[in-house]
Amino acid sequence: MGLADTFNEVLASLPDDWTDLEIDVRIFDEERYVDAAVYLATVNAQPYSKHDWHWRILVAHRFGHASAAPAVHGALKLLDQAGLDGEIAVREVRSGRVEVVQMWGRPESVRQEFQRIRSQ
Repeated sequence: MGLADTFNEVLASLPDDWTDLEIDVRIFDEERYVDAAVYLATVNAQPYSKHDWHWRILVAHRFGHASAAPAVHGALKLLDQAGLDGEIAVREVRSGRVEVVQMWGRPESVRQEFQRIRSQ
């Protein structure tokens, strides 16, 4: 199974209210590390130094300062298409957080619409 498929399985196993996900990625052929780094640069993968895993990727579900799940899936799919085999490890999952938005001075209709959209 490829990295993108494994990532999809991880996402499918999470509760709907997950907000942040930290995964580690390791490729098996370390001679192609630079090739993999180019693909993972699009999702701001953070390289480890002196560690057995190569990168840490932060994933956001609906909001936050991390890469969107579809973008991470796309980057991992590029690794699969390039023939780079590897593995993923889930390090941390956070859930239940809510987005904080400044609503001062906005009418109640805007507040209700925002809440309706975000609760889906």
